[in-house]
Amino acid sequence: MEQSHPIKSAVDAVTGDGHSAEIPGVPNSEPPSLEEPTQPREPLPPKPDQSGPGTYSPTGQPTGNPQDKVAQGGAYLTTAQGLRLPDTDHSLKAGPRGPVLLQDHHLREKVMHFDHERIPERVVHARGAGAHGLFRGYGTASNITKAAFLAQDVETPVFVRFSTVIGSRGSMDTARDTRGFATKFYTSEGVFDLVGNNCPIFFIQDAIKFPDVIHAAKWHPDREIPQAQTAHDTFWDFVGLHTEGTFHTIWNMSDRGIPRSYRMMEGFGVHTFRMVDAEGATTLVKFHWKPKLGVHSLVWEEAQLLGGVDPDFHRRDLADAIEAGAYPQWELGIQTFPDTPEQTFEGIDLLDSTKIVPEELAPVQPIGLLTLNRNPSNFFAETEQVAFHVGHLVPGIDVTDDPLLAGRLFSYLDTQLTRLAGPNFPQIPINRPHAPVNDMLRDGFHQAAVHRGVAPYRPNSLDGGCPFTAGAVEGGYVEVPMEVSGRKVREAPASFADHFSQSRLFWLSLTPVEREHTIAAYTFELGKCYEQAIKERYLRVLANIDPVLCQQVAEGLGLPAPQASEPLADPRPSPALSQVGQTWPADGRVIGIIAGDGDAEAVGVVRQAVLDAGMTPLVIGPTGGMLGGTLPVQRTFVTARSVEFDALLVASASGPGKDAYGARDAKAGGGADAPVDPRVLLLITEAYRHAKPIGGWGTASQACAQAGIPALAPGVLLGDDGTTVLQETLRLLAAHRVWDRFPAAASLT
Repeated sequence: MEQSHPIKSAVDAVTGDGHSAEIPGVPNSEPPSLEEPTQPREPLPPKPDQSGPGTYSPTGQPTGNPQDKVAQGGAYLTTAQGLRLPDTDHSLKAGPRGPVLLQDHHLREKVMHFDHERIPERVVHARGAGAHGLFRGYGTASNITKAAFLAQDVETPVFVRFSTVIGSRGSMDTARDTRGFATKFYTSEGVFDLVGNNCPIFFIQDAIKFPDVIHAAKWHPDREIPQAQTAHDTFWDFVGLHTEGTFHTIWNMSDRGIPRSYRMMEGFGVHTFRMVDAEGATTLVKFHWKPKLGVHSLVWEEAQLLGGVDPDFHRRDLADAIEAGAYPQWELGIQTFPDTPEQTFEGIDLLDSTKIVPEELAPVQPIGLLTLNRNPSNFFAETEQVAFHVGHLVPGIDVTDDPLLAGRLFSYLDTQLTRLAGPNFPQIPINRPHAPVNDMLRDGFHQAAVHRGVAPYRPNSLDGGCPFTAGAVEGGYVEVPMEVSGRKVREAPASFADHFSQSRLFWLSLTPVEREHTIAAYTFELGKCYEQAIKERYLRVLANIDPVLCQQVAEGLGLPAPQASEPLADPRPSPALSQVGQTWPADGRVIGIIAGDGDAEAVGVVRQAVLDAGMTPLVIGPTGGMLGGTLPVQRTFVTARSVEFDALLVASASGPGKDAYGARDAKAGGGADAPVDPRVLLLITEAYRHAKPIGGWGTASQACAQAGIPALAPGVLLGDDGTTVLQETLRLLAAHRVWDRFPAAASLT
């Protein structure tokens, strides 16, 4: 499979304002004029990286309409009814200073619509980002499923929405949290939604506890703080008392709780599903999304800084990568298990959503490739209004008796009914199936279809008997006829009682540096709790995972470490659970290049080499404008912060900028007389502390010396020319970070 997608120019030329089209983030498809335009013209087309939903009717019929036919049209301002308007800046009054007249229909319509622009945000997964793409089946699953979209070389349009869980729509992207990874496949057999997360397990085993865990994780109801965080009493109170959530909790406390990018994040279907082949034979499966760029995370300080510097970091990264042509890709894979009456595998209960099956026991088999290649043209119409449901299934894929999945099958329709104001949400363009719809459902809020016929019931003769039912041969969805029996009880099976062995498996599978980060996360989160009893109780949980983990966190909290209350498991570590130790493509990475006026020629060569390598170069200068009169500057010492970059290149030890004093920029301190601008030193020291590659040539060694960074430190590359330094930097980027810079305590190695 292709892994590299070189940067493609979003616009062919450099615009007149010096904004290079090779750098993503262009606001529109044409540059603005300095003066207000006065010549009427049609609306601008979308940017090359943007498109809307496919043009299908509310009943799933392809219309053949160009996408601009469903966007605003016409050169003149109109009302919602198409009436042209001469003015929209002044209300209709009785004289210039008179009262506003009640007959002002334009004022009424404009304000009415504005007052109702917002819809209820999602209770969970409110903060999200989305993109369009294409899924291509490999055909490798055809021996266990008749799902048409998984057949060899079948291409299926998709829309993917990534999200955080706990925060509101306005919260930061980089919170320590679970992420949603929801994919809508517009298949020829109807919509299939794979609604998963970036973790393979969940906090609870039964959906009846879902309101409880979310209430506990959300802000405290009296103050509505903290926002988008679990570092508070109610969350740790819950997970300390419901220890079935221990594995999910340690997963979020590891680096996986703060992904570097949606592009570098795994996805999981969480539950066990059932696949059905053409003969009716069944296989149990778990779904996995494997990113082509590898799995990579932020370190905690980066996440905290980004929460203030760029709270939209993950949204921006996804959109910029697609605009730049560095299309994110994931392979869809499955773990397969025999569909036995016990529904277990190697002693692991496949209906327990707090458990994984290690990949070493059941390898993930690739069955298709997902490529995201188009940004939405309207966030609200697409990313906000997209509606997923785990019950959107296609022939060949069925559900199991997982009690968490059962509750999700009930819940999703309920939430769409309220959030999207009625039962006709499938008719919203982003939700429309790409297969014919004849559902006999009628009327309701926002009915967009114009149904024909007089007999929306079956059987009928007045409409010629239409619609007819379809058996399996005609492509109908037939549930697998599984036998069920048992007493009505409110109980969990005995196999659900093991809450610690897989958490210990996860801990033992981490490298020493990953364990250090996990200890730090637990210490921070529990340290934010007010009640000592909650901290002490959760230390008891940690004692049942690992004594070193418990001892280290206890020391950070200033509390004694308790002993384990049950024998510690002795699992075989799973290397697949670690993010460290492999190499990956560097497509779409962002390289900061610090330079002064005299560096334009050399920096221009390096900048082009970064572009040629499929990455985005951002030139950082003392001021904006053009470096040396020829090279556009994308960031300045005022606007740049190291957390935006995956690596830093230093062309020269630039002296202080003209604004290098505290009243203008506090980061500059009293640097007006310093040999190197303090903001440059801050960029370098932060990048070093976060284990990012740092390269330099020319007088860069002076900047490193001023920053207190040894010239021979791991991942510090000082050379004679920028091109050579860049090549070494790319080699280091393949491992995501310079891991040798993170020391680990002897007890963790």
